[in-house]
Amino acid sequence: MSNEHSPLLTYGLFSVVGDPSVSGSESGPQGAGAAGTGGPAPSPRSLNTFFGVIVPTVLSMFSIVLFLRTGFVVGHAGLFQALIMLGVAYVIISLTILSICAISTNGAVQGGGAYFMISRSLGPEFGGSIGLMFYLANVCACGVYVLGLVEAILDIFGQDPASSVPEGMRVLPQGYWYGVLYSSVVLLVCLLVCLVGAQIYSRASFLILLVVTLSLLSIYISPLALGPRDFLISHQGGAANSTVVYNASYTGFNRTTLHNNLGPGYSLDYSTNTVMTFATVFAVMFNGCTGIMAGANMSGELKNPSVSIPKGTIIAVVYTFFVYLFLFLLISSTCDRVLLIQDYGFFRRINVWPPFVVIGVYCTSLSAAMSSLIGASRILHALALDQLFGMPLAPATITSSSGNPWVSVLYTWALVQCVVFAGQLNSITSLVTVFYLLAYAAVDLACLALEWASAPNFRPTFQFFSWHSCLLGILGCVVMMFVINPVYSSASIALLLLLLLFIHYRAPTSSWGYISQALIFHQVRKYLLMLDVRKEHVKFWRPQVLLMVANPRSSCQLITFVNQLKKGGLFVLGHVQLGDLDTLPSDPIQPQYNFWLSLVDKLGVKAFVDLTLSSSVRQGTQHLLRITGLGGMKPNTLVLGFYDNCVPEDYFLQDPAFCEGVCGPGSGGDNFGVDLPSLQAHFPPVRTVESPRWLSPDEYVGIISDAIKMGKNVCLGRYFFQLEGGAVGGAPQTGEERTIDVWPLNLLRPENSGYVDVCSLFLLQMACVLNMASGWRRARLRIFLCVEAESGDQGWVAKEETLRELLGKLRIRASIKIVAWDAVARLQAGGPERRAATPGGGDVGEGELGGWARAAPGVSEEFLAAANALVMEHSALAAVRFLYLPRPPAGSGQSQRYLAQLEAITRDLGPTLLIHGQTPVTCTEL
Repeated sequence: MSNEHSPLLTYGLFSVVGDPSVSGSESGPQGAGAAGTGGPAPSPRSLNTFFGVIVPTVLSMFSIVLFLRTGFVVGHAGLFQALIMLGVAYVIISLTILSICAISTNGAVQGGGAYFMISRSLGPEFGGSIGLMFYLANVCACGVYVLGLVEAILDIFGQDPASSVPEGMRVLPQGYWYGVLYSSVVLLVCLLVCLVGAQIYSRASFLILLVVTLSLLSIYISPLALGPRDFLISHQGGAANSTVVYNASYTGFNRTTLHNNLGPGYSLDYSTNTVMTFATVFAVMFNGCTGIMAGANMSGELKNPSVSIPKGTIIAVVYTFFVYLFLFLLISSTCDRVLLIQDYGFFRRINVWPPFVVIGVYCTSLSAAMSSLIGASRILHALALDQLFGMPLAPATITSSSGNPWVSVLYTWALVQCVVFAGQLNSITSLVTVFYLLAYAAVDLACLALEWASAPNFRPTFQFFSWHSCLLGILGCVVMMFVINPVYSSASIALLLLLLLFIHYRAPTSSWGYISQALIFHQVRKYLLMLDVRKEHVKFWRPQVLLMVANPRSSCQLITFVNQLKKGGLFVLGHVQLGDLDTLPSDPIQPQYNFWLSLVDKLGVKAFVDLTLSSSVRQGTQHLLRITGLGGMKPNTLVLGFYDNCVPEDYFLQDPAFCEGVCGPGSGGDNFGVDLPSLQAHFPPVRTVESPRWLSPDEYVGIISDAIKMGKNVCLGRYFFQLEGGAVGGAPQTGEERTIDVWPLNLLRPENSGYVDVCSLFLLQMACVLNMASGWRRARLRIFLCVEAESGDQGWVAKEETLRELLGKLRIRASIKIVAWDAVARLQAGGPERRAATPGGGDVGEGELGGWARAAPGVSEEFLAAANALVMEHSALAAVRFLYLPRPPAGSGQSQRYLAQLEAITRDLGPTLLIHGQTPVTCTEL
């Protein structure tokens, strides 16, 4: 796991090379030094569990809800539903905490908190998108806390003649713009504190926690010291600035009061003038539980985050749960519903010393705002260091000499400033809650994925979790999101998916590892075991191709063509490098895989790569035919380029994707260390006339024989560099309708031929497969039936009818073309008498092939030329031709003659595929 702490590889969405603010902070996730300072920064890790996790988590969870919205929740929802809300909220966050603890104890946690954990678990796509959503949640939460603090300030010092506070204290004018002004001032104070550094805030927060604890104690003690009392509460009405007055009571501990507060009583909220529901009240209440990540967000400042985050978070959550529980029970037993609903700050009215509550409200709100501001800035800093969003966030990598990311703090402050324009706390709580629930669901998803992937290196020291808890956490978060606000939930998920797609297609490859790869491996292994070769059936046959490639520079067109011919089957590019491992210091094959895989990406084909080292190409091909693939996914068809003396063309010089001048200097990198110049330099130049041949004719024919002996189908491709301008599936240059021509007759030994043998049917199947490919669906399929019309024998009519009937049964849409080849047949060596005397030498499993399956040693050059001219005459304009490939001769001495015959038959035809099929591939049954 040595690469877990490294940033993304240096191919960002936008070019940031040469930016000193970026380069100065890439030596570690926290930025090794201040950009532009020229010196290394001291380690910022100085906080322990109590100061770094417990204190900020408790203060963030108390926040504004504890003092200003507890009565709101109980008053509208009633005690029973309030306890249900509390239980649901804490079940959700508890399940999420189990996931946080598991992830944070599975390795070193760096700066960025939840973002770091998610991105290093799920990869940059999920990590970046969820990290940005969690960042926005913290930004909005900071705005909520600031608005809550301003609300509390105006409740005491705002100019409201209906208040019971003496006029001398109410000096602050009220209104929307005044509220924005006060919020901006409060936010500026938070900014100044955060710019000083998180260490000072963390230690100051301990004093804040002491003050809040004293305030809570005063609230718990007050019912024992105060007797019942009544209050007059007034609010400005909506009509003609009228004032509405309410009579509210504090009864002390009273059974009747408790009974009246058990059930729900949803009514109009005086701050937003909207009727509350379970969803809206839960959204407000859940904001008091969203601080569980406050400690995780400080991971960059913690001495031992893997220990501090789980321990401190669990302690803080248990503590806050009981505080909320006792507070709910207390107020539902002592305050009537009118007091709870109509006065957010009622704790001040029923306290032995009201300033205790005022001080507690100010402290919790201010500390929660600063905690969210600091946490959000750390997430943004981590996002910037990983370069997921490039130049827009590049300045956010700058840190001070003490490691404080002050530019990230400024970014965050500016966004929070936009949030405070909402004006009212209750108006944005639903959005904040949805963002947090989505982030918590992502944490649970990360842990679930790690658990399901069964990766050996997922060994968290925290063991109190399972995939059940992760799944329940995800379901709970998603359900409550849509209960709270379906519109916000749908919009946030849509935004998440857009960010995920953007990062997936634009972001560089990371060195963190992808959980998707682990999950895919787990599922593929399981399904490969289920793919039983003993259950194979001809109805579900598909070509699984091994294409042997000597040099991709001259084979790219054939590679692309075979990619369309595979019909969803296995496609493997095979290559044999000559050599002996005993004489080499290391395996030369392994370093080559990246170049071949980059080639696959460049060509856009769906292919695997399999390379081997062997003393001969023939032996290496045997190895690949035997060992390539797994289980039921093994090649059944071998494809070779044609063996001739033609000088191949360099495809890299023709395709713009391989031309550096088109893409720009140094461009075209694939994020795996293979740029375009490296890719071009790796593959040698194409063969010239003077170049030696690494493969002899005997060895080439031997490869064909070996494949047939091993039960593989064989295809030889010739002239595919001419395939309609090199663009497979492209439009014809002539403007004519493209055709796929099939000649299912062994042109070298046609005397005993039929059109229903295994090899001929294999030709038809392969042509049909190509016709089903997306780029070839509009091409017409033509089948040529060669007949001797001058003999007077009308047997060919029956053959045509039989062939047409067969095509109907096989559901192959093709036209049958009758070709008279009497002149060609007369040129066949030896005449009819000699042809009839040729011995059998039958081929097992080849139906009617019989003695004409092998190449004919006595075929004259005139016959070969005539046969070639016949095919040329009828298939001159075809896009591709499928011809019968005879079985090679048994003796190695006839290899030259065999290749010469194939060369003569296919000379100047254009793209041609010679096929020898051994596998039954057609079925007429359901």
